[in-house]
Amino acid sequence: MTLTHIEARSAPTEHIAVRCVDSDVHPVPRRGVLIDYIPEPWRTKYFLSHPIGEQIYYDAPDYAHAYAMRTDTFPPDGEFAGTDPDLAFRQLVMDAGADICILEPLAPGARLADAAQASAIATNRWLDEHWLDGRNNWHQRWRGSITVAIEDPAGAAREIEQWAGHPYMSQILIKAEPRPSWGDPKYDPIWAAATKHDITVSCHLGRGKFETLPIPPVGFPSYNHDFMVSYSLLAANQVMSLIFDGVFDRFPTLRIVFVEHAFNWILPLMWRMDAIYDARKSWVDITRKPSDYVKDHIKFTTQPLDYPEDKTELLRAFEWMECEKILLFSSDYPHWTFDDPRWLVKHLPEHARDAVMWRNGVETYKLPTTVPVLEGQTRVF
Repeated sequence: MTLTHIEARSAPTEHIAVRCVDSDVHPVPRRGVLIDYIPEPWRTKYFLSHPIGEQIYYDAPDYAHAYAMRTDTFPPDGEFAGTDPDLAFRQLVMDAGADICILEPLAPGARLADAAQASAIATNRWLDEHWLDGRNNWHQRWRGSITVAIEDPAGAAREIEQWAGHPYMSQILIKAEPRPSWGDPKYDPIWAAATKHDITVSCHLGRGKFETLPIPPVGFPSYNHDFMVSYSLLAANQVMSLIFDGVFDRFPTLRIVFVEHAFNWILPLMWRMDAIYDARKSWVDITRKPSDYVKDHIKFTTQPLDYPEDKTELLRAFEWMECEKILLFSSDYPHWTFDDPRWLVKHLPEHARDAVMWRNGVETYKLPTTVPVLEGQTRVF
């Protein structure tokens, strides 16, 4: 029996250097489990009294076939992809070579802010007991997210205080859809709690409810592809709000990660913001070039990787945006858009591989630089 068997729950004492930090992995509750963690009165008042049907908007081309998941990630017991920690461990850590994985459960949203926060509270309790516990995190490869509802800043700050200091909670997880934009002082309690405890805030692409859906100026999109692109526009607006509304000046140690919002668009946006700043310095209160704020405070995950036919174009873009300063590797497991780290590392500039594949992740999430050795684990590079 090797340490890869689920019966072996004690991590080995020998350690090895981290070479792959996966910043976007999605654990999913088993059917019927999460409802028990939702606090009252919201469990009865909202979630049990509002039967919810299909709420997927403009989804992936293979949604009808596999719900936009890798077909091999569904466990044999018939549960949904991402519900089995042992299967995820074998596929992502042992086979693909990820050394540390940032778990990002996507808490069910709600129209009411208090209900959304109740859902976030339940998600944190579930993640702690079902993925970060001694039985399922014996290998010390999982790191969790403190999920909060950004539309309830006071409740979000309380939840951050509740979980800050947990040995395996490595980031705060929010969504970008709720209005107004993040530069509004109403969100300051969240940024204050994050910087107080030196925890990175990550924003994962989400599917908003009702009017919180990202809407381009010309109205709702028609298809999956333009719907997904609209999330980059949403992230671009939040980047500008963070910078020009002075969030990073009010909270100079704040770190933000945009997950699954793509990243190539940040290069022309930095150029444009710098040009406007140079022309209108006397009209704005920020003290540095916008691109400097981006490189010091904001990072992006690699998935989805926009891959042109001419690979040299991608390499040039990596060079121009100084990818070694702002990119974090991510696989998006178990989704159909999964990027295998062994594939992605080959497409990075050689000088940036260490930074993108593991060093930025270690620094951003305050992770250890070594992990327990696992017999038979694939090494990415």
